Amino acid sequence: MLGIGLIVLSLVLLFMILTRGGYDNSERVSAGGNYVVPVSVNFPAPDLELENLNGKVETLKDFHGQVVLVNNWATWCPPCKAEMPTLSDYYNDHADEGFAVIAIESGDPREKVLDYVEEYDLPFTVWLDAHAQAMQAFQNQNLPSSYVIDRSGIVRFAWTGEINRELLEKYVTPMLSE
Repeated sequence: MLGIGLIVLSLVLLFMILTRGGYDNSERVSAGGNYVVPVSVNFPAPDLELENLNGKVETLKDFHGQVVLVNNWATWCPPCKAEMPTLSDYYNDHADEGFAVIAIESGDPREKVLDYVEEYDLPFTVWLDAHAQAMQAFQNQNLPSSYVIDRSGIVRFAWTGEINRELLEKYVTPMLSE
């Protein structure tokens, strides 16, 4: 029953994201047939701690003081694969400004994730999430889904679907100078 409730909640959230009023239709960007619309939100980042690829447990609080993009993804997910080069390039261009990416892989074994990280040459932090804790913490079961946390630990933007560079520049880059 809880699983059905989470699915319904996810679908309602996705519907709200895709149909919310008050945005400029020029911001709707086709991404493999999906529409990506960043949603302005305002809630404290969840208490989340997971193991990184090196076996060390890290928490979102460890990144306090940085602008953090949390990305829930999976190795088998086509839009997740499509956005990884964009996330890597944006991270490489802005890491020295206090920007971090935490890519949280949803369920695959460490070895498969390590192979993926090597293949895509991912330069940012990757956490393993065998039990979908991150998706539960952010109350969104869709992949990919991303959340931008400001330097004070407040989640300010949410995306469901593939992210592109234009929207990262428009919404995340200004936060880097705050």
